[in-house]
Amino acid sequence: LYFESQQSSADFRFYIENHTRNPDDLSRKQVRIYQLYSRTTGKHVQILGKKVNANGDDGGKYALLIVETETFGSHVRIKGKESEHYICMNEKGKIVGMPDGRKQECVFIEEFLENNYTALVSAKYKGWYLGFNRKGRPKKGSRTTQRQQEVHFMKRQPKGKVNPVQEFRFTTVTKRTRRARRLKSNAKRN
Repeated sequence: LYFESQQSSADFRFYIENHTRNPDDLSRKQVRIYQLYSRTTGKHVQILGKKVNANGDDGGKYALLIVETETFGSHVRIKGKESEHYICMNEKGKIVGMPDGRKQECVFIEEFLENNYTALVSAKYKGWYLGFNRKGRPKKGSRTTQRQQEVHFMKRQPKGKVNPVQEFRFTTVTKRTRRARRLKSNAKRN
C-alpha cells in the first residue's frame, strides 16, 4: 500500500512538471489587470513598447499590466495594456518589450516571498529575475538574486479600483499621538 501511494504522488508531480513546462492551448488561462509596484523605485513597472522601466505613475496608462496566468503553477506572461508588448528576457538577461509573448523568454514564474513581496523569475533562464535599479532601469537577469530588493514587487489594483477583500480601514498613528503618549508616560513617572 505504501508503494502505491508513493507511486501515484510521483506520477502526479511528473504530470504537473510536464504540464507547466509545455502548457497546451486548451488550458483555461486567467487574465488579470494590475500594476507592479517596484520596491526600489517606489513607482510602477511600465512597458513603453520595446523599453521597460519601473518609473510609472500610479494609474498611468503604461503602468497598467495585463497578466495572463496558465492553469497550473504560477507561470505568467505580462503585457502592457497600452503598448500591447510583453515583458521578456533575452539570452543576455536583458529585459525588453516584445509584441509576441508566446516565446518562452516572455514567461515568468511568480515566487511569493516571506516579506509579502513577489519576485518574478524567468521560466527559461533559471535563477534570473526581473529587476530594476534605483533609477528604474532594467537590471540584467544574470546579476539578480531573490534576496535583492531590486527584484521585489507588490501587485496593486489600478488607481481608483478597490479590491473588495482589501477594503479594511486602518487608523494611522500621527506624531501628535506619539508625543501625547510620551507626555502621559512622563507625567506618571513624576
